[in-house]
Amino acid sequence: MRARLSAVAIWLASNCVHAQEMATTPLGTTPDAPPPAWSFLATGFWNMPRQEGSYGTGIFAADHGQLHLEARVNYEAISAQSAFVGWSFSGGETFQYKVTPIIGFVAGSAHGPIAGVEASLAVGKFDYYIEAEYLPGTGSTTPYTYAWSELAYRPVPWLRFGFVAQRTRIYGGEREFQRGGLLQLTFGKVTGGVYWFNPKSQDQVVIAALTVAF
Repeated sequence: MRARLSAVAIWLASNCVHAQEMATTPLGTTPDAPPPAWSFLATGFWNMPRQEGSYGTGIFAADHGQLHLEARVNYEAISAQSAFVGWSFSGGETFQYKVTPIIGFVAGSAHGPIAGVEASLAVGKFDYYIEAEYLPGTGSTTPYTYAWSELAYRPVPWLRFGFVAQRTRIYGGEREFQRGGLLQLTFGKVTGGVYWFNPKSQDQVVIAALTVAF
């Protein structure tokens, strides 16, 4: 099981967050233009663990003012689906921040209520993003805390790179905590990214991500 975003993050990582979620101004608008009534992000991830089979993850997020809605597939576990509702708090000038507590439910191979938070901080060309969630566990599902975080630098608007870390049990053998690097390219409302966890390890994982804002 694992957590995502890019960025934010990362249907995030900020993803890209996530990254996708890093900006306080919705993608496709200018600081002087009024934001749209609704903004949407759709992100697809292709996960390629070295020792296990590849699989896809999907995230869809919708925002209306401070209201945040999110749905995920194959996120907490393979063959699991989850949905969340949250409320965002943002502000700052030199230090721009956004914090979104979320609560929801997961069904399928993992099931039960779930709560978490998505948060980002941007200072100049640097940004940090983290998302975490706690699944209390019911029946055959054991309690677990998932986390995904990114620390990145954006020298130009279309390029972002840095470090990524996650805590997951969906893959990686005995490595519940994994770390690596990230690279993202943005063209208009489309962001493509690559994450590489556990370099030079037998448990390395490569993730390709594509996010569309609309």
